[in-house]
Amino acid sequence: MPSTDDPRSWLDLLTHRHGAERLTHVENLPPREGRSAPWPEWTDPQVYAALAGSGISTLWEHQREGMDLAWSGTDTVVSTGTASGKSLVYLVPTLSAVIAGLDAVTGRGASALYLSPTKALAADQAARLAALAVPGVRAATYDGDTPPQERRWARDHAHIILSNPDLVHHSLLPGHRHWSRFLRSLRYVVIDECHVYRGVFGSHVASVLRRLRRVCARYGTDPTFVLASATVADPAGHGAALIGRPVAAVTVDTSPRAGLTAALWEPRPDPETGARSSATTEAAALVADLVGAGVQTVAFARSRAGVEALATSARRRLQARSETDLAAAVAAYRGGYLPAERRELERDVRAGTIRGLAATNALELGVDIGGLDAVVVAGWPGRRASLWQQWGRAGRAGGPALGVLVAADDPLDAYLIRHPEALFGEPVEHTVMDPGNPRVLAPHLAAAAAELPLTEDDLDLFGPHARDVVERLTGAGILRRRPTGWFWAREDRATDHVSLRGVAAVVAIVERDTGRVVGTIDEASAHQQVHTGAVHVHQGQAYVVVDLDLDAGAATVVRGDPGWTTTAETRSEFRIERIERTTEYAGARVCFGAVRVSGQVTSFTRRLPSGEVIDRHALDLPERTLHTMAVWWTQEPDRLEAAGVSDVAIPGAAHAAEHAAIGMLPLMATCDRWDIGGVSTDLHPDTGLPTIMVYDGYPGGAGFSERAFAQWRAWMSATIDRLAECPCERGCPSCVQSPKCGNGNEPLDKAGALLLLRSATGQG
Repeated sequence: MPSTDDPRSWLDLLTHRHGAERLTHVENLPPREGRSAPWPEWTDPQVYAALAGSGISTLWEHQREGMDLAWSGTDTVVSTGTASGKSLVYLVPTLSAVIAGLDAVTGRGASALYLSPTKALAADQAARLAALAVPGVRAATYDGDTPPQERRWARDHAHIILSNPDLVHHSLLPGHRHWSRFLRSLRYVVIDECHVYRGVFGSHVASVLRRLRRVCARYGTDPTFVLASATVADPAGHGAALIGRPVAAVTVDTSPRAGLTAALWEPRPDPETGARSSATTEAAALVADLVGAGVQTVAFARSRAGVEALATSARRRLQARSETDLAAAVAAYRGGYLPAERRELERDVRAGTIRGLAATNALELGVDIGGLDAVVVAGWPGRRASLWQQWGRAGRAGGPALGVLVAADDPLDAYLIRHPEALFGEPVEHTVMDPGNPRVLAPHLAAAAAELPLTEDDLDLFGPHARDVVERLTGAGILRRRPTGWFWAREDRATDHVSLRGVAAVVAIVERDTGRVVGTIDEASAHQQVHTGAVHVHQGQAYVVVDLDLDAGAATVVRGDPGWTTTAETRSEFRIERIERTTEYAGARVCFGAVRVSGQVTSFTRRLPSGEVIDRHALDLPERTLHTMAVWWTQEPDRLEAAGVSDVAIPGAAHAAEHAAIGMLPLMATCDRWDIGGVSTDLHPDTGLPTIMVYDGYPGGAGFSERAFAQWRAWMSATIDRLAECPCERGCPSCVQSPKCGNGNEPLDKAGALLLLRSATGQG
């Protein structure tokens, strides 16, 4: 049994049981002393008394700095580590302002709007406010689960409303006249976990916040925005992009931090079968070992199914060792649970009743579960900031902590596990979004006109593309121009035409024999995953699709494993519509601009478990077209020939280079490989040259390819390193094979890709 307070001894236990070769790197981060500060003299005595009564009497310097900025009316973002007390920065000025207003002649006093990306986080903050019980302060949660009568009470009587951007978009702004009392006294808007608002979702939220500022001005208020964020590369820039005006940043974390032993862990192939354990399976083994050693542990997985599988596997391992009581102390925590279930799980973790917890990143976002001993992360979470947020959950009462990253079978995971300097020696990523994306902006300008007529003065608030977008909306009859501005010209609700989270049309997966809805899938993915004849796996159960009806939005399935798998094959084409920027490198011309990507699923292949092809079947599915932004590069054939890539080898080399580059792009930009796509060709009609493209998988773009263009050399260098270091001969999921390839990962030439990329960067 290892020492219960020594993370290194916990690691020794893991390497003893699984092999020291799995541990590729250990980084010891020393503890940090805190720097305290006096409480602001403007803090209301009742607020201080409530906080002191809950055990908070010490203030850290960064908290005091943020509080003073917010109290003075300066828009502020606080970007410090997990458990650094960011919530006090907005709670103290907000509660003090509410109490100060209670004594005013007007009666109602100040109000505040708290926005979070998840219901769980808002509920956690509501519980905290209720526990503080500051006299006279009324707080209420307002989300999709709030009954109508409670909504009316919140609008009319609550000082602090805890909600989310979706409800602001769908309810508060369209019905702002019902919110007039609240809006006339609005002093603060809190944007919690603001780093979550990135990509297309972040662009939508940025437009919502601009609409909110505009409606507030109608009621004579200009609230101060207080943003809380995990560590990001440019918090002031991100905050300003979100709210549309400059933001002061507090970034120096002065809170105490426990020492952290951070370990990188690589699953190894089975010596007999050659199969590599998944990150989820490997993480479950580590959780079982740690829980068995008395180490309270949380493990993060990327999907709900992964969380359930991880918890189940950890329990089975403990049961197999006859540690039945410990097996019962392992649980799962994810979205989809009832609020009461989540609250009970959080209480049990804080109390120590639960010794092992598998969770999605819902627990990353500030939900209070106290400090644990160890955190195991199953697969790269997508961003350095997320990794540090998740590891930051470890550290009980200032005690030492262990954080483990278990690599998945993926190019980026494989790269990071062998390049610890990319984790420990680099700053966190830039948060990428594009609030000026005309395709995102259009429905929000329409919604703004429905809320209050748009005027010339309003256009500057929405950015340089706003005028062109408004004119297009007017020409389409969506808006109507009048002397006093632009008006909504339709009978329906403007806000019904856009979902902030980019939810596209959904296809239901329906079991033929029972009529039961097995699950859902977005319409774009349905073409590849639930076409007629596809074998679809849901929660470990195989189904065969007998019919896909896109018009009805339903895929009909029968349960049962047929003994084979299916792979859809896609024909893709891209055309360049506009080049915005170009850079010449030693062996490549790199461009960024607007493109049209067309794709059509044309057939599927059936394979036996051995990989043997049974047959191919044609499909008749409609073509899909995406207008988006992309980065692409071209290379001269004679230069490729000189580098060792012949004409006949270019298709396989370019295809493999495209896959490898897509796998590595999340290292440069805050995206997932599923947020981006790619195509490659040995001869493109618009360039006349071998061309490789990586594009944003969202209409109008999401900012990922623009970031890739700016970081192209570093991006290619990391991709070359991954290809050179991967020990496989012909290509594998850790380097060039892609789980989303529409051509069945054919043709792929790993060696040719390495030569091609070295030539592009001047290394060959």
